Amino acid sequence: MILKKIYFLLNLLVLSSISTFAQQPQSVDMADAFRADGKIYVVITVVTIILLGIFVYLISLDKKIGKIENEYKEQN
Repeated sequence: MILKKIYFLLNLLVLSSISTFAQQPQSVDMADAFRADGKIYVVITVVTIILLGIFVYLISLDKKIGKIENEYKEQN
């Protein structure tokens, strides 16, 4: 069940990134400055850590809810 959700989210991310390739490239001054200073890697790292934290939290929450659901089904 968790793998289906992860697979769905991965497909959603891939499909959403395909539409960005179709757009014309635009110059973003802030992104160019981050890239020139090497700070873009810090931004990418922070965003990745935040997203991983959210995914870990959601997976642990799903497991806890599943356990509670199974206990409830056994009682009734």
